[in-house]
Amino acid sequence: MSGVIDDRPTKPTDYAALSAGWGALMGALLVAARDKGEEPVRAGETLPLGLATFALAKMVSKEKVDAWVREPFVEETPDGRRPKGDGMRYVIGEMLTCTRCIGVWSALGLVALRVLRPREARVVTTVLGASAVNDTAQAGFAWLAARSNGAQHPASAPSPG
Repeated sequence: MSGVIDDRPTKPTDYAALSAGWGALMGALLVAARDKGEEPVRAGETLPLGLATFALAKMVSKEKVDAWVREPFVEETPDGRRPKGDGMRYVIGEMLTCTRCIGVWSALGLVALRVLRPREARVVTTVLGASAVNDTAQAGFAWLAARSNGAQHPASAPSPG
């Protein structure tokens, strides 16, 4: 959600409300974590949680399987996705089309699950993390295949940039 908000059908209070909601949930998580021992989430869990957050944010903001989540807030056209409506509906649509924005919310949810239900969170984090590794491997394979095909057929190779 970078850029100027003046040309959008929103008010700064719409963004403030979304931020306040996130802040309230974060505060509730901090209160819940207070009684969960010395370290309710260990530093070594940052990478698995990060991979899981990546997979969940990508799934919610980009994948067809979660179009139903975006549908009330996002118009999906052949030219791309854009938020619908105005006010909070528009702001939520912006958030749902931004992997970094929805990633912040996904991270909060996954860490909350880790604090409140550690065993279940490890299962969810493992599934989403494996999905993120698969996604990265698939992208890497596609890149290598394209480079290999370009090396075999230089005339059809895409130009750099």
